[in-house]
Amino acid sequence: MIKHRNLASVGTLTVAALALTGCAGDGGDSAGGTTELSLLVNVTPNLTEEFWNELVAPFEEANPGIDVVVQNPGAEGVAAALPRLLTAGDAPDVVQSLPPTVDLAPELVDLSQYDWATSGPLADQYSIDGKYYMAGIGFQLQSLWFYNKTAFEEAGITQTPATVEELTAALGKLKDAGWTPIQTGGDWMTSHSLQTLGLPTVVGEDPDWFASMSAGEETFAETYGPAVETYAGWVADGYVPKDALGIKYPDAEQAFLSGKSAIYPMGSWFAGTEAKAEEKAEIGVFAAPAADGVATPAMGANIASPYSILKTSEDTDAAAKLVEFLVTDQTAVADQLEVDGNFRDGYEYEMDELGQELQQIVADTPAEAYTPTGQGYGERTLPTGYSDEINAQTQALIGGTDAADVEKAMDDWFAATIG
Repeated sequence: MIKHRNLASVGTLTVAALALTGCAGDGGDSAGGTTELSLLVNVTPNLTEEFWNELVAPFEEANPGIDVVVQNPGAEGVAAALPRLLTAGDAPDVVQSLPPTVDLAPELVDLSQYDWATSGPLADQYSIDGKYYMAGIGFQLQSLWFYNKTAFEEAGITQTPATVEELTAALGKLKDAGWTPIQTGGDWMTSHSLQTLGLPTVVGEDPDWFASMSAGEETFAETYGPAVETYAGWVADGYVPKDALGIKYPDAEQAFLSGKSAIYPMGSWFAGTEAKAEEKAEIGVFAAPAADGVATPAMGANIASPYSILKTSEDTDAAAKLVEFLVTDQTAVADQLEVDGNFRDGYEYEMDELGQELQQIVADTPAEAYTPTGQGYGERTLPTGYSDEINAQTQALIGGTDAADVEKAMDDWFAATIG
């Protein structure tokens, strides 16, 4: 096996130091005719440099002519490091964790010729102008309601809600049983709860909602208004605590985990926290339902670990072999899914009961049901700033602002932003 090396944080690299085959540097093979591929990755407490090196080791062993060099972006992160490296002419061969955008697409290799890219998770949703610029390992689900099984039992709820109407009824039963029905908080969490309520219906009824809103063909009040009004009702009935805005994310997470609240709208990454907790409530999860009558509720999701190849790579064939390994090899994919609490049908790892419930949601969700959340991705995007605006307006809703005023504020924002 070719011994792989770690690059220093890219924040400390110079053009002279980054002499890698496959980069836009001086080119050429390293000693012994070995091709070096630089892999710019997101480094976190879970995704350590050691993890990345161990992940690519089997690929190097199977391809002795390729040496994968793990590139750590340092504190600035991949999103900030890549544009700087492109400008400096020091782009990596492969970049991880950065979904393609319309602006970035011209710098990326079109992967449409590869079945492992075109048939992978969320491939169609992330395509741009019919071209596929990334391949990912799985799903990070977002339209989820985690729930305290003891709370449901005490409230006499024997089945998880299958419609928004059933969910509203369940919240009333939970409050009557003495539980805090919904655990949410301030910061970015606030709008997450409204989107978990609204998107399954909004996009379930109109898969082209993102495009229609961006083109000014529909209004927020017409499409999202019923969800805003339902949420306002939840606030008025005390299902959403009015002091929620002062609660930080870690505190909200711990409050639900320890059994102080009944339902928690959160992404699938919560399962990773739950799996590690020694003391916790008995927790289950169900896919966010749509309003009665919607045949296929939309499921908010992001791609997990998207990989793209830079056009500046001097060996795109070798880079493609690496990406194919990272997104299809059974062990490599399972290891990546497990370390960050993500999921993909057919790629299993050791899971507790909650993880198995999430895996079943993935298996039950049709590919066409997946939708972006927030500002969106691929060709399904909203004007820049939407995520901040919907968050601010949801906070106003919790603070007592009328639903009609929130709907008007959102319509005014769209009108001013689209022009």
